[in-house]
Amino acid sequence: MKSFRLFAFWLFLSPICSLLAADYSPAAEGNLVLPNFRFASGETLPELRIHYRTMGELEKDEQGVARNAVLITHGTTGSGAQFLRPEFAGELFGAGQPLDAAKFFIIMPDGIGHGKSSKPSDGLHAKFPHYGYTDMTEAQRRLLSEGLGVDHARLIMGTSMGGMHTWIWGETHPEFMDALMPLASLPVQISGRNRAWRRVVIDAIRNDPAWSRGDYQAQPPSLRTAAEMLWVMSSNPPLRQTEAPTLAKADEALDKFANDYMKTGDANDVLYALEASHDYDPGAALAKIQAPLLAINSADDLINPPELGVLEREIKRVPQGRAIVLPLSEKTRGHGTHTIAALWKDHLVKLLEETER
Repeated sequence: MKSFRLFAFWLFLSPICSLLAADYSPAAEGNLVLPNFRFASGETLPELRIHYRTMGELEKDEQGVARNAVLITHGTTGSGAQFLRPEFAGELFGAGQPLDAAKFFIIMPDGIGHGKSSKPSDGLHAKFPHYGYTDMTEAQRRLLSEGLGVDHARLIMGTSMGGMHTWIWGETHPEFMDALMPLASLPVQISGRNRAWRRVVIDAIRNDPAWSRGDYQAQPPSLRTAAEMLWVMSSNPPLRQTEAPTLAKADEALDKFANDYMKTGDANDVLYALEASHDYDPGAALAKIQAPLLAINSADDLINPPELGVLEREIKRVPQGRAIVLPLSEKTRGHGTHTIAALWKDHLVKLLEETER
């Protein structure tokens, strides 16, 4: 009981401490519009809008090569805004912190179909082009090169889906970055339970009569199913048990999360975001990754469970790859541990030191 009281106190105090420690300017926001963007499916969009946030200023060396750019990519149904939360920005972007915004040019885009970037709910609904992770990383590349003048990255890192994007970046543009750090991801095709929970949501939406082939006037009930699955998969059992120790408390917690999600979520956006992982299969090309890569997962991640042994097996195929699995603790949050930077930022510091030019 005492440990749980300490845990609750940490939950209350940590964001406050992070805010006090943070010392950086607000993020600047902008949009890059890519005309006639062609997707891997062969579909095109007359104008693809990629929204982004940046912090700091871009610096280039004597040869005009960017040297301090850091690309950070988010997870499924998220956006770049999630990296401005105290548990992330407050631990990384302040003065003297690992990604000090006074030294680094930090880029946090909203992926295709997410945040303020072009997405189905903008108006095309189910007529929006079907995108995959290949399309998302290509749009990121064009944002950096065409929109921001970045031809080289000091670091590329990402959480969950963004972690999977990080593996793709390392394979498709092996000389583009000095270092890679995927969090909460595995370098293999989506399968097993990870595929199963996604299918549950996809099938619930597509088989929902109220979805109306994507042309609904009000959010279909299946969006609630999506929200409930996200609640189940995003944390760990001990924390959920602490939050919901009785049947009534469990129902209350689940209802609150789902009700809040229904206020802002969109069924087509969720459907497309989950289906986007269909083309993710980096296993065959892991040996192409040249930059030092540090993969960080957590032992209580229900989406990427360590007992599978996948990360430990596949990291051996990355020439300069290392993997760390953070143990379960009162501070870990299951899959959501990827955004609690205090738990892994020391490893980031070491990676940056090892790859310093």
